[in-house]
Amino acid sequence: MIKRTPVGVRVLQYTFLVIAVIFALYPVWFALLASGRSGGRLYTLSLPGMFFPVDWSFENYRFMLFERPYLTWITNSFKVASITTIFSLVVCTSAAFALSRFRFKGREFFLIFLLAISTFPGILSLVAIAQVLTAVGLFGKHLGLILAFTSATLVFCTWNLKGYFDTIPIDLEEAAQIDGTTPVQAFFLIALPLARPALAVTAILAFMTGWGDFIFSSVLVPAPDTVKLAVPALYSLANSVSVPWGQFAAGAVIVVIPTVLVYLALNRYFEAGLTVGGVKG
Repeated sequence: MIKRTPVGVRVLQYTFLVIAVIFALYPVWFALLASGRSGGRLYTLSLPGMFFPVDWSFENYRFMLFERPYLTWITNSFKVASITTIFSLVVCTSAAFALSRFRFKGREFFLIFLLAISTFPGILSLVAIAQVLTAVGLFGKHLGLILAFTSATLVFCTWNLKGYFDTIPIDLEEAAQIDGTTPVQAFFLIALPLARPALAVTAILAFMTGWGDFIFSSVLVPAPDTVKLAVPALYSLANSVSVPWGQFAAGAVIVVIPTVLVYLALNRYFEAGLTVGGVKG
């Protein structure tokens, strides 16, 4: 017999959940409200205005889109994030499949070495990466930033994909090779289609790395405005006297939109790929 939860306990549970949802979503709603306030105000003296769009204006959005090079910044961010995603998928998929399917000397050491690298904060490599990019003439260029972002995604994405490839029976590829396919064809025709959930997870993680980063983007591509990315460019709106919070909030809202669209496009694969690939192997 199933024991029913007391009504009082359920009320407390739902109350806690409602408070947690409000706590998580209100900052986003607050930024949306601030983006519609005129005069660069972050707050309003009107209590209803702190929760509802009482005094709403699109002036901040108009200013960011037409009087600032914000579309250029968004385009730069999208280019860097997209190419980072492609590079990460190509490199991590190849490495993960090799680590999953082949047995070679030093394989276990290499896997442990990848985990050891992941324990160090990425910010520690910033100076070294900047020096390397300067030496090869890529400092201040998008290609250098793409290579830096790709290196940052290698460890987790390789492990995640390797774990997912471990869940795919190798018998399927061997059967395809018996039917006449080459190992490369079996990889593209059998392994990759079955690994679509993990590939979707890798894609969204790589895209978020290139899209939402601030420190690497601001240091490795410091100037001019025509090559800046959206997130570090928002910081340049502030000056020593004041911060145009309304414009800043409008820019932040615009930055969020592409990430939401990418997540919605890959949402059906995201949960399966993360829960299966990330813990297996």
